[in-house]
Amino acid sequence: MENETQRLAQQSMAFVLAGGRGSRLYELTDIRAKPAMYFGGKTRIIDFALSNAVNSGIRRIGVATQYKAHSLIRHLQRGWSFFRAERNESLDILPASQQMNDENWYKGTADAVAQNIDIIRGYGPKYIIILAGDHIYKQDYSIMIKHHVESGADVTVGCIEVPRMEATGFGVMKVDGNDKILDFVEKPKDPPAMPENPDMALASMGIYVFETEYLCKLLEKDRDDPDSSHDFGGDIVPQIVRDGLAVAHPFSRSCVRSGIEKEPYWRDVGTVDAFWQANVDLTDFEPKLDLYNNDWPIWTYSELTPPAKFIHNEEGRRGHAVSSMVAGGCIISGSYLYRCMMYTGVRTHSFAQLEGVVAMPYVEIGRNARLKNVVIDRGVKIPEGLIVGEDAKADDDRFRRTDSGICLITQPMIDALES
Repeated sequence: MENETQRLAQQSMAFVLAGGRGSRLYELTDIRAKPAMYFGGKTRIIDFALSNAVNSGIRRIGVATQYKAHSLIRHLQRGWSFFRAERNESLDILPASQQMNDENWYKGTADAVAQNIDIIRGYGPKYIIILAGDHIYKQDYSIMIKHHVESGADVTVGCIEVPRMEATGFGVMKVDGNDKILDFVEKPKDPPAMPENPDMALASMGIYVFETEYLCKLLEKDRDDPDSSHDFGGDIVPQIVRDGLAVAHPFSRSCVRSGIEKEPYWRDVGTVDAFWQANVDLTDFEPKLDLYNNDWPIWTYSELTPPAKFIHNEEGRRGHAVSSMVAGGCIISGSYLYRCMMYTGVRTHSFAQLEGVVAMPYVEIGRNARLKNVVIDRGVKIPEGLIVGEDAKADDDRFRRTDSGICLITQPMIDALES
């Protein structure tokens, strides 16, 4: 049975939709697409979907890029260039502007695939799995593809169980006892409940499995429909629910967990609060997401850096970190860290006190700074003595502060303080 699952994965292609901005991350996505956002100390968000595909045995991958794609493309070139054509492996970067038509931008998720039909057909995959490039989770896609084949479905939709009234921001499925999707509604005010659990609803993960040729014909028809928004959740899947067989695949059946992960883990880190929380959660004694499981590695581009270093050992000036993650190239110099996430190359100076700090690569934190519950963008230089997280009004005036008190700090905000 395992060989059958592997064979199906080898016959499949993954198509990753990675063109979104992620506007609710505000300044963090001013210069980079949401899938290119840093996460967990050294990875990028898109690494999770790509790693899931590779670990599932899928070695044909296309990545559709659009908004502010430079850092994403550079990351893919640096970290994902190990595919070998002679082993029938490939990773294609598919910018929206590469196709010759009147409107170069992708008009919707379905249009992003439709504009690349020739490339997809050129590889000849029997099955195609459509993925969102901006979520954090570990999943064996080969199990989902096998479910698709065995059910005889026209489309299989990956879904997560969420509390029913929290599902109002998702595409939500009404299903019968055999996983058949009876209705698919986008962002309903009154989400339909699961058949055996009235308090929960099935929300779409934005993951779809199709037989490739079937999908190509659907997309060619949709492309010529002036009334379509050319979107999988808004157009393609509801049409199949009406006219064909659409099947739901609960994430719990194919999610990958190590021994310490008690619940299936899936996060959309599309807000500053969610991004901060998911990073800080990784510092827990038993984190909800295990990044230390070598059986399902998260592949990425790893910069060549020296190990992290902790220096000074005087009272009040001792370099140490508690319940924190510190990446390579960091120097923690006479600073105290608690529940912090330090990305590559961060430098902290003497007498700094940091709690709940998520610092992107190459941040520098000056002496005597006191920071609590902040996200600091890449390369920011925090001046000496800066205090954040103790005075809500002062934080509001100087930085972007969320309703729950998380502060986002960028270099232009720091420059404005000093001007």
